Amino acid sequence: MASLDELSDFLASVERRAFRQAQFALRDDEAALDVVQDAMMRLTEKYAHKPAAELPLLFQRILQNAVRDHHRRSKVRNLWVSLLSAFTSREDEDGDPLDTMELAAEHGASPTPHGEFEQIQTLALIEEEIQRLPARQREAFLMRYWEEMDIAETAAAMGCSEGSVKTHCSRATHTLAAALRAKGVTL
Repeated sequence: MASLDELSDFLASVERRAFRQAQFALRDDEAALDVVQDAMMRLTEKYAHKPAAELPLLFQRILQNAVRDHHRRSKVRNLWVSLLSAFTSREDEDGDPLDTMELAAEHGASPTPHGEFEQIQTLALIEEEIQRLPARQREAFLMRYWEEMDIAETAAAMGCSEGSVKTHCSRATHTLAAALRAKGVTL
């Protein structure tokens, strides 16, 4: 059974990555924040009695289900709104809630302003290309390479076979590499 400190430490350690993952999936900062908060609440309410080692996999599963639930609700809501209203415009938000300069400082960024600028541009291109991936590829890619989950954990969290995870990850990495190469980015 996870102690309250272990649960709190786990939630603090995953909050930023979970937010970015939800943000990539939903493309809406406020909705992503709501989904992550709901997922954290569900984990705390229903699975606090589980061992600390099980929390990462449980949380990923809860988060992915919350994202899917949000998509379903949005689809129904948007159908009714479009039927009842001729005004369907949405404002795009350009801001990134994660301060990239703060993140760069935490991870030992390039010492020169030019190096920091290049790094910020490269990260923006990568994030842009991740958002363009199909949902299942993006989900598998983020779990495997961002959350550092193994294939079995990712398959369990996604509710698919290990072979599907490998296929999704392979396609995602090839797509990302080709898109970045086309923009002149070499990693």
